[in-house]
Amino acid sequence: MISNIAELIADRIGAMPAGERRAAQTLIANYPMIGLKTVAEFSSAAGVSSPTILRFVARLGFQNYPEFQSSLQDELAAQLQSPAIRTLNPPSPNGGTVSPMLEATLDNMRETFRHLSDRQLADIATRLAERRGKTFLIGGRFTDPLARYMAAHLTVIQPDVFHLAGQESMWRDRLIDMGKRDVLVIFDIRRYQGSLLRFAEKAHQRGVQIVLFTDQWLSPIARFARHVIAGRTAVPSAWDSSAALFVVAETLIGAVTRQLEADGARRIREMEGLR
Repeated sequence: MISNIAELIADRIGAMPAGERRAAQTLIANYPMIGLKTVAEFSSAAGVSSPTILRFVARLGFQNYPEFQSSLQDELAAQLQSPAIRTLNPPSPNGGTVSPMLEATLDNMRETFRHLSDRQLADIATRLAERRGKTFLIGGRFTDPLARYMAAHLTVIQPDVFHLAGQESMWRDRLIDMGKRDVLVIFDIRRYQGSLLRFAEKAHQRGVQIVLFTDQWLSPIARFARHVIAGRTAVPSAWDSSAALFVVAETLIGAVTRQLEADGARRIREMEGLR
């Protein structure tokens, strides 16, 4: 399975010099549009030289800048696909109904975790386990069940965990309770939800640390996120699959539970006693 550019960056950013790392961070924060501009415009936005941009592109494995842009254009076309388009142009299964879907889902999980570092997962788990602030979770039309599921587990092992549900106006009202000590976990996959983007921007302006669960094409919320988890979602269906993101969420739930072992166990015992 071919890696997209965001995944290539995740794999190689640790080996990049400072200038190339700034180019990578600028691209992720403005994905993919800044990479579709000229080398001069990209270098100006990143605050690095044009040769640095070209070295960055070469480090990702591209022969030249046009090849890099062609790959980004392909990703942008995939990002903009709707379920209607995927229904009109269904993938050709190699046999049966279950097997292609199962294989694609398993591949998505493998590829998602291949590009996720242990350090990134540990950093997110540590931040979620901190008791200095509140944790808010929210998702889009199809991903909010993941936010609700994760919130239900975190609520058991620690206080001040809130799932944001209902209409956008209700989310905005909760901004008054958010500040620099807090974390906002957002789930957003293609076609990205404008209301979530607006909410994320407002939360970012208040200093809230954002953890974004998104797909390999990156929600525009990435520009405001402290941590970005890019999971594989494409399957032979009109609909994207959130299975890989669900497994990442469960992995983080387990990691946070281990970090809160004593406090979490005491909270669970007390909770059971109140039933």
